Amino acid sequence: MAPKSTVVKVELQVSDMDRHYYAQHNLTMAQHPSETDARLMVRLLAFALYADERLEFGRGLSEEGEPDLWQRDYVGDILCWIDLGQPDESRIRKACARAQRVVVVNYGGNAADVWWNRNAAALARFDNLTVIDIDPQAIEGIVGHVQRGMRLTAMIQDTELQLMSDSLNVALTPRVRKAATA
Repeated sequence: MAPKSTVVKVELQVSDMDRHYYAQHNLTMAQHPSETDARLMVRLLAFALYADERLEFGRGLSEEGEPDLWQRDYVGDILCWIDLGQPDESRIRKACARAQRVVVVNYGGNAADVWWNRNAAALARFDNLTVIDIDPQAIEGIVGHVQRGMRLTAMIQDTELQLMSDSLNVALTPRVRKAATA
Protein backbone atom coordinates (compact mmCIF):
# COMPACT_ATOMS: atom_id res chain seq x y z
CA MET A 1 0.00 0.00 0.00
CA ALA A 2 1.14 3.49 -0.78
CA PRO A 3 1.95 5.76 2.16
CA LYS A 4 -0.99 7.86 3.35
CA SER A 5 -3.42 5.68 1.44
CA THR A 6 -6.90 5.27 2.85
CA VAL A 7 -7.70 1.65 3.62
CA VAL A 8 -11.15 0.50 2.53
CA LYS A 9 -12.36 -2.93 3.60
CA VAL A 10 -15.08 -4.56 1.53
CA GLU A 11 -16.95 -7.77 2.14
CA LEU A 12 -18.16 -8.60 -1.37
CA GLN A 13 -20.53 -11.44 -2.12
CA VAL A 14 -20.40 -12.27 -5.85
CA SER A 15 -23.13 -14.27 -7.58
CA ASP A 16 -22.24 -14.37 -11.27
CA MET A 17 -24.88 -16.47 -12.95
CA ASP A 18 -23.36 -15.86 -16.40
CA ARG A 19 -20.06 -17.55 -15.43
CA HIS A 20 -21.45 -19.76 -12.63
CA TYR A 21 -19.09 -18.18 -10.13
CA TYR A 22 -20.30 -17.77 -6.53
CA ALA A 23 -17.96 -16.62 -3.77
CA GLN A 24 -17.42 -14.22 -0.94
CA HIS A 25 -14.35 -12.00 -1.06
CA ASN A 26 -12.93 -10.05 1.87
CA LEU A 27 -11.08 -7.27 0.13
CA THR A 28 -8.67 -4.65 1.40
CA MET A 29 -8.38 -1.77 -1.02
CA ALA A 30 -5.79 0.97 -0.70
CA GLN A 31 -7.14 4.26 -1.99
CA HIS A 32 -4.21 6.34 -3.21
CA PRO A 33 -4.47 10.02 -2.15
CA SER A 34 -4.99 11.03 -5.79
CA GLU A 35 -7.65 8.36 -6.45
CA THR A 36 -11.25 9.56 -6.51
CA ASP A 37 -14.09 7.67 -4.88
CA ALA A 38 -15.48 7.07 -8.40
CA ARG A 39 -12.28 5.34 -9.51
CA LEU A 40 -12.17 3.30 -6.32
CA MET A 41 -15.69 2.06 -6.98
CA VAL A 42 -14.88 1.30 -10.61
CA ARG A 43 -12.02 -0.90 -9.36
CA LEU A 44 -14.53 -2.66 -7.14
CA LEU A 45 -17.00 -3.06 -10.03
CA ALA A 46 -14.21 -4.46 -12.22
CA PHE A 47 -13.37 -6.93 -9.46
CA ALA A 48 -17.01 -8.03 -9.28
CA LEU A 49 -17.31 -8.40 -13.07
CA TYR A 50 -14.16 -10.54 -13.37
CA ALA A 51 -14.11 -12.09 -9.89
CA ASP A 52 -11.92 -15.11 -9.39
CA GLU A 53 -10.18 -16.61 -6.39
CA ARG A 54 -6.83 -15.51 -7.87
CA LEU A 55 -7.87 -11.98 -8.96
CA GLU A 56 -6.09 -9.31 -6.94
CA PHE A 57 -5.56 -5.58 -6.93
CA GLY A 58 -2.32 -4.32 -8.41
CA ARG A 59 -0.51 -1.31 -7.11
CA GLY A 60 -2.24 0.69 -9.85
CA LEU A 61 -1.58 4.41 -9.45
CA SER A 62 1.57 3.90 -7.42
CA GLU A 63 3.23 1.45 -9.87
CA GLU A 64 3.28 2.17 -13.57
CA GLY A 65 4.23 -1.36 -14.64
CA GLU A 66 1.27 -3.06 -12.94
CA PRO A 67 -2.40 -3.11 -13.80
CA ASP A 68 -5.24 -2.02 -11.55
CA LEU A 69 -6.24 -5.67 -11.16
CA TRP A 70 -4.70 -8.89 -12.32
CA GLN A 71 -5.07 -12.61 -12.14
CA ARG A 72 -1.95 -14.76 -12.19
CA ASP A 73 -1.63 -18.52 -12.28
CA TYR A 74 0.34 -20.54 -9.76
CA VAL A 75 3.67 -19.96 -11.54
CA GLY A 76 3.16 -16.21 -11.94
CA ASP A 77 2.02 -16.02 -15.56
CA ILE A 78 -0.60 -13.31 -16.08
CA LEU A 79 -3.97 -14.73 -17.03
CA CYS A 80 -5.91 -11.46 -16.93
CA TRP A 81 -4.74 -7.82 -16.86
CA ILE A 82 -7.36 -5.16 -16.08
CA ASP A 83 -6.73 -1.43 -16.53
CA LEU A 84 -9.15 1.38 -15.74
CA GLY A 85 -9.71 4.59 -17.66
CA GLN A 86 -8.08 5.42 -20.96
CA PRO A 87 -4.58 3.92 -21.09
CA ASP A 88 -2.38 4.76 -24.06
CA GLU A 89 -2.01 2.31 -26.90
CA SER A 90 1.59 1.41 -26.01
CA ARG A 91 0.55 0.33 -22.49
CA ILE A 92 -2.23 -1.83 -23.93
CA ARG A 93 0.17 -3.34 -26.48
CA LYS A 94 2.59 -4.30 -23.70
CA ALA A 95 -0.24 -5.73 -21.59
CA CYS A 96 -1.54 -7.80 -24.53
CA ALA A 97 1.95 -9.24 -25.01
CA ARG A 98 2.27 -10.15 -21.32
CA ALA A 99 -1.22 -11.46 -20.48
CA GLN A 100 -3.57 -14.06 -21.91
CA ARG A 101 -6.49 -11.63 -21.60
CA VAL A 102 -6.56 -7.84 -21.24
CA VAL A 103 -9.57 -5.77 -20.20
CA VAL A 104 -9.89 -1.99 -20.29
CA VAL A 105 -12.73 -0.62 -18.16
CA ASN A 106 -13.72 2.89 -19.25
CA TYR A 107 -15.90 5.07 -17.07
CA GLY A 108 -15.30 8.59 -18.35
CA GLY A 109 -18.41 9.28 -20.42
CA ASN A 110 -17.48 11.68 -23.25
CA ALA A 111 -13.76 11.34 -22.49
CA ALA A 112 -14.10 7.58 -23.03
CA ASP A 113 -15.82 8.22 -26.38
CA VAL A 114 -13.00 10.52 -27.49
CA TRP A 115 -10.37 7.99 -26.35
CA TRP A 116 -12.13 5.15 -28.18
CA ASN A 117 -12.52 7.13 -31.42
CA ARG A 118 -8.82 7.98 -31.32
CA ASN A 119 -7.63 4.42 -30.53
CA ALA A 120 -10.20 1.98 -31.98
CA ALA A 121 -8.32 1.27 -35.21
CA ALA A 122 -5.02 0.57 -33.42
CA LEU A 123 -6.69 -1.60 -30.76
CA ALA A 124 -8.62 -3.73 -33.29
CA ARG A 125 -5.53 -5.89 -33.93
CA PHE A 126 -5.36 -7.24 -30.35
CA ASP A 127 -7.35 -10.50 -30.25
CA ASN A 128 -7.00 -10.86 -26.46
CA LEU A 129 -8.34 -7.35 -25.68
CA THR A 130 -11.78 -6.48 -24.34
CA VAL A 131 -12.87 -2.85 -23.88
CA ILE A 132 -15.99 -2.06 -21.84
CA ASP A 133 -17.66 1.16 -20.72
CA ILE A 134 -19.48 1.70 -17.45
CA ASP A 135 -22.11 4.40 -17.42
CA PRO A 136 -20.89 7.41 -15.38
CA GLN A 137 -24.40 7.97 -13.99
CA ALA A 138 -24.39 4.51 -12.44
CA ILE A 139 -21.04 5.28 -10.83
CA GLU A 140 -22.44 8.53 -9.42
CA GLY A 141 -25.22 6.49 -7.81
CA ILE A 142 -22.63 4.30 -6.10
CA VAL A 143 -20.08 6.95 -5.04
CA GLY A 144 -22.35 8.42 -2.38
CA HIS A 145 -22.23 5.09 -0.54
CA VAL A 146 -18.44 4.80 -0.21
CA GLN A 147 -17.39 3.96 3.33
CA ARG A 148 -14.19 2.64 4.88
CA GLY A 149 -16.03 -0.59 5.64
CA MET A 150 -18.66 -1.94 3.23
CA ARG A 151 -20.75 -5.09 2.86
CA LEU A 152 -21.92 -5.45 -0.73
CA THR A 153 -23.55 -8.04 -2.94
CA ALA A 154 -22.84 -8.13 -6.66
CA MET A 155 -25.30 -10.16 -8.69
CA ILE A 156 -24.58 -10.63 -12.39
CA GLN A 157 -27.08 -12.09 -14.82
CA ASP A 158 -27.43 -11.57 -18.58
CA THR A 159 -24.43 -9.16 -18.44
CA GLU A 160 -26.24 -6.85 -15.98
CA LEU A 161 -24.50 -6.18 -12.68
CA GLN A 162 -26.63 -5.27 -9.70
CA LEU A 163 -24.71 -3.89 -6.73
CA MET A 164 -26.63 -4.01 -3.46
CA SER A 165 -26.27 -3.23 0.22
CA ASP A 166 -28.62 -2.14 2.99
CA SER A 167 -28.72 1.37 1.52
CA LEU A 168 -27.76 0.80 -2.13
CA ASN A 169 -29.32 -0.85 -5.15
CA VAL A 170 -27.74 0.12 -8.49
CA ALA A 171 -28.04 -1.85 -11.71
CA LEU A 172 -25.72 -1.33 -14.65
CA THR A 173 -24.90 -3.08 -17.88
CA PRO A 174 -21.36 -2.53 -19.14
CA ARG A 175 -21.27 -1.60 -22.83
CA VAL A 176 -18.84 -3.75 -24.79
CA ARG A 177 -16.88 -1.68 -27.31
CA LYS A 178 -14.55 -4.53 -28.25
CA ALA A 179 -14.77 -8.17 -27.27
CA ALA A 180 -11.73 -10.42 -27.21
CA THR A 181 -11.74 -13.07 -29.91
CA ALA A 182 -8.95 -15.22 -28.48
